Parts: sequence; structure tokens; C-alpha cells
Amino acid sequence: MTPTNNPPVRVSLLALAESSPAVLYGLFEVFQAVGGMWRELTGEDTGSRRWEARIVGRDGAPFASAIGPPITPDTSLADSSSCDIVIVTDLALAADLEPGDWGAEIAWLRRRHEEGALLCSVCTGSVLLAESGLLDGLEATTHWSATAMFRERYSSVRLRPERILCPAGAGHSIVTSGGPGSWEDLALSLIARFSGQAEAVRIAKIFLLGDRSDGQLVFSAMGRPRSHGDAVIGDCQAWLADNYARPRPVSRMTQRSGLAERTFKRRFKAATGYAPVDYVQALRIEEAKQILETTGEPTDGVAHMVGYDDPAFFRRLFKRRTGVTPARYRQRFRMAF
Repeated sequence: MTPTNNPPVRVSLLALAESSPAVLYGLFEVFQAVGGMWRELTGEDTGSRRWEARIVGRDGAPFASAIGPPITPDTSLADSSSCDIVIVTDLALAADLEPGDWGAEIAWLRRRHEEGALLCSVCTGSVLLAESGLLDGLEATTHWSATAMFRERYSSVRLRPERILCPAGAGHSIVTSGGPGSWEDLALSLIARFSGQAEAVRIAKIFLLGDRSDGQLVFSAMGRPRSHGDAVIGDCQAWLADNYARPRPVSRMTQRSGLAERTFKRRFKAATGYAPVDYVQALRIEEAKQILETTGEPTDGVAHMVGYDDPAFFRRLFKRRTGVTPARYRQRFRMAF
């Protein structure tokens, strides 16, 4: 796929004295991977829009975080440029949950909001948004421990503490999220919103975001093809990419190569790292995943589309390679965000 010419999605991660580094840097790493890391890992160029994340601090100077480890902003409030998304991460508030001295940050947030940036918060970061007045009259969520203070101090905000994500405002221009771990849900929803569902699924697979109860295999993908100089095997790989669903593909590749069967299998394994039958199965399962993620095709139909006339065998193979059934895989990744 041809790389997109769209400008990158610009994300400002607002760091305050009360910020903790875990969520801040977790979001930074995930957003920096959008539109690029999948290609690095699998060799597939998706053409997805890239993201650029920057940490914004009051004066741009490094400071000790609320829990000790330093936070190093990329820029100051005064020097930060306009952006598409602003996120306030979780804040370590005092026992009485009293807001801090946030005048400069609130003025900056209001300017970004006026410019049309999407404003977001994670956990108690919603307290800063509420303190700014930008949540007045809107629904919002926050960490369960802050709900009593929130209701007392920000009575004009329609608190929804049961929600993990709470979009609000015209065009959902503000999104708050629940506890610290909800940054994963927020990140994936934003990626889906700005770069599409497929890229959100790819990022979830890279970082194992979301429900991990099915193990790691469900997130895995076929790795980047190994570089090699065997032109005969390369020609067979190119043929297979368009013909993987045809009957007896290994035999067809052997005939195409002009090599003896044992020689072909040895050279194929040496060049690709896969035995020919394993390579075919991996390619077919990857295509089956795409079909399950993007269509409502019944499992038997998916099996046939990728080259298996025996749906039961396809189901067993799929589960062996992914750890889940095709139905469970579809449930996990189709329109997940």
C-alpha cells in the first residue's frame, strides 16, 4: 500500500507536577508506534497515518514526577504549537483531592480547545478538565476514589463513574476515561477515530492491549519476511501470495521451481525459515484473520476462501496457531474499538 500523504496526528501529553510517568510514557510509546511499527514487525505497509506525540510541561524543564522518577517534557506551554489531541494523564492528588496551582495549564487547555483540539483525560486527569470549566454541563468519568469530591466540587458536571470511556460535547470534543489502566481503552479508541479500526487492531496486537485472558498467540502475526538471495524461492513466494488458496500449493511451488521435492523443501526452509507447508498455513491463517476482522463471512466460508475444504480442520489449525477459535477471534477484533 502506498504510504499516506496525510500529515501526522499531533498529540500533546500535558505533564503537571502531580503527573505519574507510567501512563504518560505508555501513551507516548503507543502513539509513536502508530502507522510505522506494524511495517517494521511484519513487512506489511498499511499506509496508515503516522502519529507524533510530545510531552508538554509548564516551562519545558525536567522535573521529578509525583512518584519520584523524572519527567522530561519535549516543550513548554509557551512554545507548544497547535495539535489535534490533548491528553491529561492521571494526577496524584493530596489526600483531600485538592486541586493544585494549575492556572497556566488551564489557560493553555482553553486555548487548545478553542483551536479545535480534542481534549482527553485519564483517571484523575479529569479533575483538571473540570477545574477549567470545560466539563460544565457535560458527562464525564473519573477514578472511583475521586467521585465524592467530584460531585461536591463540580456539581455542574454530570458524573458517570460507571463508565470507562465517556465522550461528551459537540462532536465528542472531550473524552474522559476512568482509572489509570483505562489509558489503553482511550488510546485504542483515539487511534480508531483518527487512523481507522484496522490500525487500532494492529496496535492492540503489537502491545497486547485489551483482554489478555486468551493468552499471547491471539495477538500474534506472521513476522516480517526474511531477506534472502534465492531467486527461485522468491519467485515461489510471490506466486503463493496470490495463489495461497489454490489446492496443493506446495506441490505447485515445487513444480514451478523446477527442483526436486527434497531440494525445494530444503532451500525453501533455508531461505524463509519456514517449511513450505508451515509457510502456506501461516499465510492462510493471516488472510483468515483479516476476513474475520473485516467481514461477517461464516467460518465455513472463511475456511473455503483461504483454501480449506474441511472447516473442522481449519478450525483446529486456527486454534493451534492463535490459541482461540475463529468465532472467538472475530469477537475479539472485529470492530473492537
